[in-house]
Amino acid sequence: MTQLLQDDGTVVPVTVIQAGPCVVVQKKTKQKDGYDAVQLGFVEFVKPKRVNKAMSGHFKKNNAAPVRFVREVALQGDDASNPGDKVMIDIFRANELVHVIGTSKGRGFAGLIKRHHFRGGRASHGSMFHRAPGSIGSSAYPSRVLKGMRMAGHMGNERVTVQNLRVARIDQENNLLFVRGAVPGPPGGYLLVEKSGR
Repeated sequence: MTQLLQDDGTVVPVTVIQAGPCVVVQKKTKQKDGYDAVQLGFVEFVKPKRVNKAMSGHFKKNNAAPVRFVREVALQGDDASNPGDKVMIDIFRANELVHVIGTSKGRGFAGLIKRHHFRGGRASHGSMFHRAPGSIGSSAYPSRVLKGMRMAGHMGNERVTVQNLRVARIDQENNLLFVRGAVPGPPGGYLLVEKSGR
């Protein structure tokens, strides 16, 4: 993350995302696959030994260079995208709203207060209830713990979508997208940026 200085003197917190270039690895059609979509690959150097035989055959079949990160994106109608076509940053505009999808930072095993923002009990005057969860169910009926009960457990490392972030600036020469606010995941993590339908 960094900051941008606006013309009126206000400081805007932004996240810098390297958005491409991306290349179409495979095109899926309704006649052959049952739905319209394209597989996009983020163009980034990858050692040949890091690509297994199945993926190298997949890339060779579609005449595409091996890439490290591949994601499938649905298409609206019959788009003219074909394997080998590049998807550049110029599909976005400044002040446009986008959704950013990523994998959140893994926090390991976390307790109630950190994971679910529980308040906890008193910390003084002989209280023996500090960071415990409290009641998790009733005794007579239904005599079990209901599904979805908020408890301590694994936190983070899951798919997160941050909606309606505003594009602050676009650097087409370096394929950089400046998005206002924070995005999920650690620095250097992979993200999926899609246009907002709102």
